[in-house]
Amino acid sequence: MRLGFGQVLRTGLKWALRIGATVCVLVALLLVAYRFVPPVSTLMLARWATLRGVDRQWLPLDRISPNLAAAVVTSEDGRFCRDAGVDWGALREVIRKGGVRGPSRGASTIHMQTAKNLFLWPARSFIRKGLEIPLALTINLLWPKRRVMEVYLNIAEWGNGVFGAEAAARRYFKKSAADLTPREAALLAAALPNPIHRNPAAPSGMYGRLATLIMVRAREPGDKLDCLR
Repeated sequence: MRLGFGQVLRTGLKWALRIGATVCVLVALLLVAYRFVPPVSTLMLARWATLRGVDRQWLPLDRISPNLAAAVVTSEDGRFCRDAGVDWGALREVIRKGGVRGPSRGASTIHMQTAKNLFLWPARSFIRKGLEIPLALTINLLWPKRRVMEVYLNIAEWGNGVFGAEAAARRYFKKSAADLTPREAALLAAALPNPIHRNPAAPSGMYGRLATLIMVRAREPGDKLDCLR
């Protein structure tokens, strides 16, 4: 018996809703688990799947230099302690200027970047940004700010196959992330928008000046790190 178009459409929508609901439940369960166990990013999984190495050594937040958290918040998301996972004002402005390629990294909070690293893909698009938003809001709901920062600093990419603050500190500065100076932390933070092409151990002139600006601003008094204390 041939099915009519309306019946096919209803069946398709029903299965799409079932699949969507299942995915949402699985993601929520993973986020609950990731609050307590070290997660891995999609880029790490992709490297393992293609038999490429991954350099990542998990460190609790209290064993990572506060200089790095200060530099990353200064560079990436100055409203980290105050927003609920999404900076709606910045997102609207960047989408308005983004054109057909979609919004740039400038619209992303640390929550959104964490969501992207854990579950999505690096290429820019409105689709990815649309998925980042509910994931970031859920992360903000399920995790305290300290956990968000801890996970982000342990899964951020800092070079080809280099993930997390400890691996980056040892790769570029031959020391633990616990011992990063303000300058070294600023160099790592400045590398995040383009970690494959920016070498914190040998910064170009423009890259070095950006790190200096981040270092100076990270020292300014304020409450942007209150949620991490």
